[in-house]
Amino acid sequence: MVIGACTIEIELPEIGSLKDKRSVLKSLIARLHKEFNITAAEVDAQDQWEVTVLGIACVSNSAGHAQSLLQNVIEWIETYRPDLEVADHYIEIVHFSSASGQ
Repeated sequence: MVIGACTIEIELPEIGSLKDKRSVLKSLIARLHKEFNITAAEVDAQDQWEVTVLGIACVSNSAGHAQSLLQNVIEWIETYRPDLEVADHYIEIVHFSSASGQ
């Protein structure tokens, strides 16, 4: 089993309040889940309206697939959400051995 984890720092230049930020993030997270079947949540900068950090995770049987999926999420945000600026991202792939092999 492989778990892919990604943090994405996103700047929100057009957002003027925490209420607006929450609305944008709720919509973005729902769309990412629908498009990519991943799990996502705001994991840092919750009290700042001009920036957010999303944590995204996926489970796969292939490290290559998990890496590609998370990279596609980043590219999707950059392409389809030009109102959001991806400032930084980090992808990590974690391998777990099978429980039946122990």
